[in-house]
Amino acid sequence: MAGLKEVRIRIASVKTTLQITSAMKLMAASKLRKAQMAILRLRPYALKLNEILQNLSSSIGDSDEDMYIKKREPEKILLIIIASNRGLCGSFNLNVIKATNNLISGTYAAQNRKNNVNLICVGKKVSDYFSKRNYNVLEVRDDLFDNLAYENVIPLAEKVMKAFINKEYDEIFIIYNQFKNAAVQQLQVEQYLPIKPQPEVHKAIKTTVLSNYIFEPDKETIIRALIPKSLRIQLYKAVLDSFASEQGARMTAMQKATDNAQEMIRDLQLSYNKARQAAITKELLEIVSGAEALKGQ
Repeated sequence: MAGLKEVRIRIASVKTTLQITSAMKLMAASKLRKAQMAILRLRPYALKLNEILQNLSSSIGDSDEDMYIKKREPEKILLIIIASNRGLCGSFNLNVIKATNNLISGTYAAQNRKNNVNLICVGKKVSDYFSKRNYNVLEVRDDLFDNLAYENVIPLAEKVMKAFINKEYDEIFIIYNQFKNAAVQQLQVEQYLPIKPQPEVHKAIKTTVLSNYIFEPDKETIIRALIPKSLRIQLYKAVLDSFASEQGARMTAMQKATDNAQEMIRDLQLSYNKARQAAITKELLEIVSGAEALKGQ
């Protein structure tokens, strides 16, 4: 009977876990719907803005705007790492950490040995990980996910752009998960600054399109306003992408956890029934054996 009691306690425990995972899946699904709508509305605008910026990048002369595009020898590197404040979302945070470690120990190993690789962490999971391991964490912005809005991301984008113009960093990258759908998140390591010009393959194709552009008031004024705006939008899109990916990863992880809990309950229930039947059979055998013993006296 002690075995039956242990199985009953185990079944009750798994049922409680099942209720928690089901509730977390529903909460993640609710947040995912809002985040998905936001990123799907923003993405076409951000991509088109970035495309126009790349098309016009060759028109920038010697000016302050040229500093956003001019390549320098990569001596000082800044990595903006975007993950989540909470766990229970599968390999979501681990993938970002692995990509960052690979970049630091691989491409920028020489700069890292000179202590020239700095990090800005968005999300408690990555900030805790890199802070405990004595990486150069300049800033922690775990608060962005508490009130995720464009206005709250602008100060960070402005700070990063100013640091690049002042030649504090030669290259800046954003590492995050891009949202594809609820089950798929694609890890991205994007060069934020300097701005990459349009690939040569596409330049010839779009020459006729560019020649039809009408600039008002003039091309230089448009570029002067377009570059900072595009960079702000790009960073906001990365944070929004990461947030939607987090909810999708958590919903998928909690769905799998719920399915596993249901399967475990079925197995435990079967074990409980078998143990109960064995106990009943044993009691019946004892009764029959006792009755037969009495008949023999």
